[in-house]
Amino acid sequence: MASISLRNVVKRYGGAAAPVVIHGASAEVPDGEFVVIVGPSGCGKSTLLRMVAGLEAISAGEIAIGGRVVNDVDPAARDIAMVFQNYALYPHMSVYDNLAYGLRIRSLPRAEIEQRVQRAAQTLEIAHLLERKPRQLSGGQRQRVAMGRAIVRSPQVFLFDEPLSNLDAKLRAQTRLEIRRLHRELGVTSLFVTHDQVEAMTLAQRMMVMNGGRIEQIGTPEDVYLRPATTFVAGFIGSPPMNLLDGRAEGSALHIEGATLPLPQPAPRAGPLRLGVRPEHLMPAADGSGWPLRVDTVEMLGAERLVHGQLGGCALTLRVDATLPAPPAGATVAVQARPQHLHWFDVAGGQRIER
Repeated sequence: MASISLRNVVKRYGGAAAPVVIHGASAEVPDGEFVVIVGPSGCGKSTLLRMVAGLEAISAGEIAIGGRVVNDVDPAARDIAMVFQNYALYPHMSVYDNLAYGLRIRSLPRAEIEQRVQRAAQTLEIAHLLERKPRQLSGGQRQRVAMGRAIVRSPQVFLFDEPLSNLDAKLRAQTRLEIRRLHRELGVTSLFVTHDQVEAMTLAQRMMVMNGGRIEQIGTPEDVYLRPATTFVAGFIGSPPMNLLDGRAEGSALHIEGATLPLPQPAPRAGPLRLGVRPEHLMPAADGSGWPLRVDTVEMLGAERLVHGQLGGCALTLRVDATLPAPPAGATVAVQARPQHLHWFDVAGGQRIER
């Protein structure tokens, strides 16, 4: 096992004048940690992972694995194992041979190959599938085989490139639990790329949120959710996303388009600000005072409802318990925000403003 260090890593496709796709990424992944790289399509997360794997050359900066700079080290010599989205299994080989192939290439003794394959098969609960071909397996079983092929190598680092994208929702949830269990048992340093924030929140010990080739925030799922560093993170992490209201702050009031909102505590400064509040941190005002929300639609989601409406000229979403009566469309209800859950951001740069 080994740590991973990214030191001002830059990637551009072409010469010095070519557009930059990774802008000076820096991060430290300690030995044994499970870090999820999450962001929208095209943000550079897979490119960053492929540079760690050695499948993409870096344009500037350093990547170190276990304290060794690997900028010019071939992928095969980096002691990493990668699990891809498309499984990449050999269709003509049995499950056993798929698991054993990489070990045979390395000329390991037959007894050791047998031991490693059987141990991985038992760990992943695929021992009964060893004689089957990939075409005889379900999607979830193929993904287990792909993970098993990585496990048998006993690498320093696991790299996962959106490995659950081809699975249905139920199977993704089950496989997430299996990956968490495997990490607890094996303790191998892991980087996991996904665009799915649910995967990121449930799998990560720490998350790396990317946008436009830049790392916006690194932190535990709790830190990222409860203290987003930028408006991008606030809007990307969370479903439904955080409500963001642009306005001008004056003491304990925020003037937005079409309304003046009383604040439970003064804004951190006067002038243009962006206020963020998550839907679950809004609640109906018991005394009828508060922010006047004109209800557009109500979504029933089982244990909860989402109330969508307009606050002045801004859209606002409120999450309420499904046991409470739902306001009808067209009604105006008063809502209030929990003061400890107000987030303030700079309008121009989108950076978080601490009180």
